[in-house]
Amino acid sequence: MAVLSYLTAGESHGPAVSALIGGLPAGLELDVEFINAQLRRRQGGYGRGGRQRIESDAVSFQAGVRQGKTTGGPLLLQIRNRDCRLDDPVRTPPVYRPRPGHADLAGAMKWLTTDCRNALERASARETAGRTAAGAVARCLLRHFGIISFGFVRSLLDAQTDIAPTQERLKELRSARDASDVYCPDPEVSRRIIEHIRQAKVDKDTVGGVVEVHVFGVPIGLGSCAQFDQKLDARLAAAVMGIQAFKAVEIGLGIQCAYRRGSEVHDPINYDPTMRDGPALGFVRPTNNAGGLEGGMTNGMPIVVRGTMKPISTLLRGMPSVDLNTMEAARSTYERSDVCALPAASVVMENVVAFEVARVFCEKFAGDTMEEIKSSYDSYLGLARLLPQALPADAAPMEADQTEA
Repeated sequence: MAVLSYLTAGESHGPAVSALIGGLPAGLELDVEFINAQLRRRQGGYGRGGRQRIESDAVSFQAGVRQGKTTGGPLLLQIRNRDCRLDDPVRTPPVYRPRPGHADLAGAMKWLTTDCRNALERASARETAGRTAAGAVARCLLRHFGIISFGFVRSLLDAQTDIAPTQERLKELRSARDASDVYCPDPEVSRRIIEHIRQAKVDKDTVGGVVEVHVFGVPIGLGSCAQFDQKLDARLAAAVMGIQAFKAVEIGLGIQCAYRRGSEVHDPINYDPTMRDGPALGFVRPTNNAGGLEGGMTNGMPIVVRGTMKPISTLLRGMPSVDLNTMEAARSTYERSDVCALPAASVVMENVVAFEVARVFCEKFAGDTMEEIKSSYDSYLGLARLLPQALPADAAPMEADQTEA
């Protein structure tokens, strides 16, 4: 059985953006409308540029699907680019003046050229269409097991919502988020965010912000503490930091842990036998400062991840730069761009986080088919619910007065 993984390919103005997913079980029904809905959401949001009026993203499957279900082979998906002009030297000219904050200069030097075009075309956030679609495919798998990913915009500049998502409020919050032009489920904060974006456009500037993803219904025990690279929090951090323009990641309480004592950070463990049939096996917490992860593994609470996106690197007014052909001072080249792509970034993050959860889910409940994975999942929960009765008598924990002297 192959490990669930994916690669993307394609340039911003090339023929298409593609994703190749390996390790999917056979028999997974792909909800094309759901996947396309994620792609449409990625294109939306107040502050996007003219490119989104050109493209109409929709997924097509080139391999790995038969009659709407995965075959067990590699799944190749593709999103066509309408704005395909990569080989047109007039409409897509060389770029000799790198933009500060972008991959332009580093990429040009890496590949020994004064033309930044190749680097910027691949580094472009257009590539996230492939990652969004791959994550949406993974969500088709997760929802068979009641696992749901929910992402939204938490803040931009001084506009911040204090909404605390719960599974019980999920339907209400999703409706509020989808009604917002900036994908924030708080109407007043949405209004203030729009004002900030509008002013940035007037100033020929850009803005970023913070997005947050919650994953509900995750069972205890995904990920591992056995090796550092198997820890789910580390893998989530890498996935989020891999999104264009993201500069920081937090799990749960995040950086606030540095300003509190341990008694104010760690989540007490309680047991509720009426909830033992759920994926948390009856273990409940009054708080979730850990963000659902302890020791690199899920602990039954919702996963909570925040990502910080910097302002878009392309400024309409340009920034001080250097002409790589003359090494003289110049203003950076303007490439058509967004004033703010924070709402779109929340969709990307919602889906890349889901893919990482699906990856560790398939590692623990491995199988070549959906039936095998479901059987493995049910078996694990059944065995876990038998504890401690399933332990042999001599494995019971000793009382305090039985400990060795």
